Order: sequence, then structure tokens, then C-alpha cells
Amino acid sequence: MILHAAWLTATLLAVASPHHSLPDSTIVVLLGTGTPRPNVAASGPATAVVVGSRTFLFDAGSGVERQLSAAHLPINGVTALFVTHLHSDHTLGLPDLIFTSWVMGRRSALAAYGPHGLRAMTDHIIAAWSEDIAMRTNGLEHEVRDGYRVAVHEIGAGIVYDSAGVRITAIPVLHGDWKEAFAYRIDTPARSIVISGDTRPSAALAKAAKGVDILIHEVYPESRIAPENRPGGEDWPNYLRAFHTSDVELGRLAASAAPKLLVLHHIVRSGASDDEIVAGVRRGGFVGKLVIGVDLQRY
Repeated sequence: MILHAAWLTATLLAVASPHHSLPDSTIVVLLGTGTPRPNVAASGPATAVVVGSRTFLFDAGSGVERQLSAAHLPINGVTALFVTHLHSDHTLGLPDLIFTSWVMGRRSALAAYGPHGLRAMTDHIIAAWSEDIAMRTNGLEHEVRDGYRVAVHEIGAGIVYDSAGVRITAIPVLHGDWKEAFAYRIDTPARSIVISGDTRPSAALAKAAKGVDILIHEVYPESRIAPENRPGGEDWPNYLRAFHTSDVELGRLAASAAPKLLVLHHIVRSGASDDEIVAGVRRGGFVGKLVIGVDLQRY
């Protein structure tokens, strides 16, 4: 009787979890909304777009597998990973995603899409964990041989994924001195979503986000721009302007694109409150629906 009750509870939880939703449903889950600054309430950048039984992951910041578990999403391998750029805070969870999903039962290669350099990064990660791979495959754990594999697709602008009603388009954006950085537009039977990645104001992104259901965009408060008290800190204002988008700039962009919902994440706060950042976006001219992203929120 106890075993039957446990089985029934597990079954009900599985049915209730979002990856068992209707085939044409689309749910956005903010797995990580943080920045390089460690914050127990905000894991590294990672966003899941769940379409029926498929989970598409955008960036793999620190803690990504634990956040997938907390969101009741697959920990044994997502459908595909899309990397916006190769900054460490967006990729520190890549080893976690590769090896933890393997240990949790992944048998096929993880499909990973991103800028040139992603293949070399992945090859080095696998080489760094070669002893772990040997122990897990040849030892008493008997993990699936080659289950840790990654199928890397180094991409350019345009449609990079198109299958069973889900089309994902890479949009080149401007992120300081990075040669390649991408935003992504996701079109499903139910919704349209744009995820900015890290970028300064981008006309291409504004065009791609025109009228979308959800625009998820990074931001910093313009009113807080100031040099930092550290070696090289005098260049901090120049860095922000070259690599990121201020709240006022985002307000202008969103006013032009007119998304049905604007979600702010990856916020470089510099001490600013939510109200201060929202006020900056409003000063830029966006009057639509706006929320401050929090880890594990769903839309």
C-alpha cells in the first residue's frame, strides 16, 4: 500500500510538471537571472523554453542542472542548448550540463549551438574530465559509453534550428569586443520569444523582437554609471556602454519593438532597486507590461 501511494504521488507530480504539458503549449522558465556576482537568489544566466515535451535551453550559467531539477525539467538532457556568447558566466554550467545529464541517464549526444569557439571550449571540457569519464565508464558505475558526447554546431546569423513547429533564429548583437554574440528568437505554434543575450542597444534585435509575445532582455541602471573603486575601475562606465543596455536605452528599444511582455534579467544593479530600474525603462518610453525576472518564474 505504501509503495502504491508513493508510485501514485510520483505519477501525479510527473503529470503536473511542465514537460508533460500539451504538445503545442509554450512555457518560458527563468532558470538563472544572475550576473558574474555570486548571489544565492540568482543563479547564472539560463533560460528554458519548454514546448510540449521538449526543453530548449538558452545559456548554461552556474547551477544550471540544479535549476532544471528545481523547475521539474529534464536533468537527463535537454533537447538542445543555445549559447549566446562565450563569457564565463554564460558557460560555467556547461560541464555540469554535459556530465550531470550523462550521469542522470543521457544516452545521446547533447545538441549545442553557439558562436565559433564553442567546439574548442567543449573539447577542452571533455579533456579536463577525462579521468572522470574513464572511471564512470570502466568502473562499477557502468555509465553509458560516449553518453557524455556533445554535438556542437558553430553558427552564424539566421535560422539555426527548425523542427516540428519550433524555429530558432540567431540574431547577431553587439557585445563590446566579442566577435560573435547572439540573441535568439524562438517561434513555436503558440508563442514568439526573443532572448537578448548580452548586448548594447541593437537595431537588429529590435527588429527581430517586433510584436513578440515575450522579450527577455538584459539591463543596467543608467543613473548608477560611475567608476568603480578598484584597479581599472575607471573604465567601468565605458565597459557598460560598450557591452550592455541601460534601462533608458531598453525603454526606447522596447517602445519600438512593442512586445506584449518585457522581462528584465541579467541585471547589473550597481545598487539600484527594482523601482529605479523600472522607472528608467519608463523614461525611455516603454509603457507596456514589464516585470523584473526572478529565478524559477514562469511565463
